[in-house]
Amino acid sequence: AVLHDLGKLWVPPSVLLKPGPLTERQWQLMRRHPELGGDVLSSLPGLAEVKEAVLHHHERYDGRGYPYGLKGDEIPLAARVLAVTDAFDAMTTDRPYRRAIPPEQAARELVRNAGSQFDPDVVDVFLQVLRQETPPWWEGSRPALP
Repeated sequence: AVLHDLGKLWVPPSVLLKPGPLTERQWQLMRRHPELGGDVLSSLPGLAEVKEAVLHHHERYDGRGYPYGLKGDEIPLAARVLAVTDAFDAMTTDRPYRRAIPPEQAARELVRNAGSQFDPDVVDVFLQVLRQETPPWWEGSRPALP
């Protein structure tokens, strides 16, 4: 998972850190990062499964993702797991273009997008693990996770 955005090393900081919406050209650059990361990893022995996860972590369960428009089980399981964990991290972390949302709200977004953006089975397992690993400071002070 640490390598999933390796390809962003070739995306200019002005694009990565832009506080507003990306232009079409900037979006095209950003959408290349899975392939760029996959290219780097393909040259390293023993990382074939990691390369596939990096390459496909922006595919969508419904086939509307990138870079290849894979859907459902065509997407490697590791990439489907990365998609969920990456989205949860993105939603719960401050970004240059928006503030973080609470984990409970992010969990609801995952549930809302299960079956379209995300593998519903992966979302279910992720939320089960999240409930089991919930830090004590969440308990009682926040609404329950879905």
